[in-house]
Amino acid sequence: MRRTARITAVIAAAAALLTAGTAAADDRGGPRDDQAAFDELRERQEQAWIDEDGEAFAATFHEDGDVVAFNGDHMAGREAIAERMQYYFDEYIEGARLHMLSEHVRYVERDVVVIVRTGCQIEEGETECRPDSFSTNTNVLTREHGEWLQTSFQNTRQFAL
Repeated sequence: MRRTARITAVIAAAAALLTAGTAAADDRGGPRDDQAAFDELRERQEQAWIDEDGEAFAATFHEDGDVVAFNGDHMAGREAIAERMQYYFDEYIEGARLHMLSEHVRYVERDVVVIVRTGCQIEEGETECRPDSFSTNTNVLTREHGEWLQTSFQNTRQFAL
């Protein structure tokens, strides 16, 4: 009798834990919800690019995020990302918008995703990619407190060998 009561209590506790875990997982949404969040984050970054707004661009990263630009410039932390991207916008990037050509999403863990994208820049008034602007970038996103943000971004310019 005592053994049966103990087994019943263990089963009830396990069921309660499993149910609580499932409810917590459901609050995070699924891949479709995640993809919508990834798209929204990319769109925010693209809008910051169009607006030439370093601070808004940096806001798509965690506070301790990293960016490695196509030229190898490493920006560590949101403040450095904002400052350096503003410099690039002011000095080198004018009237261009980003255009995504392809995207591959891979979950490393439930709250960690690697997204590899190819894209280019389209100059203001143009409809085609600028020939020297094709690049491949690797984006590492993590979800904290229900929000996806970039933790790392590496951009590599494509060129023929």
